[in-house]
Amino acid sequence: MALRQRMEPIGRLMKDKDLNYIAKVEKAIAHKYGDDAVKNLKSDWDAQKEKEYLKQMKALYKKVKKNEEGKEKVDIEGIKVTKNLLNRKPMRVCPVCNGFPKRARDDVYLTKFDYCYECYIQYVVDREERWESGWRPNKDTEKDS
Repeated sequence: MALRQRMEPIGRLMKDKDLNYIAKVEKAIAHKYGDDAVKNLKSDWDAQKEKEYLKQMKALYKKVKKNEEGKEKVDIEGIKVTKNLLNRKPMRVCPVCNGFPKRARDDVYLTKFDYCYECYIQYVVDREERWESGWRPNKDTEKDS
C-alpha cells in the first residue's frame, strides 16, 4: 500500500501533464541543484561538438572491432582457439634443459634467473659461486645427473 501511495504523483504527471506542476518541480530542482540540472542538453550542442562526438565514436567502434577480432575462434584440428592465442609470442624455453615451463614457479625462475626451477635445484643450489662464474652443464653432465 505504501508503494501505491508513492506511485500516485508519478502517475498523475504522466496522465494529466499538469504544466504548472512540472514548472514547479523544475524550478525546485534548479534552485537545489543549479540551472544545469534542468537545462535542455541540445541548447549547448553545436557543429563542433558534433564533429568531436563523431570522432570519439569512430575511435570507440574501432577499438571494439579490434577487440572482437582477437576473440574470433579458429578451428585447429577440431579445437577452437582464439586468434589472440595464435598471435602470441612463442613460449620461453629453459636454456639449460630445453624444457618448457610447467608451473608458474618455472616462469618466475625463467624471468629472474634465465633457467627453470628444476635446473635451479639440480645445478645451482649450493653451487652459486660456480654458476655465477659462468659454469653451465653440458649435454653429458645433464644425462649423468
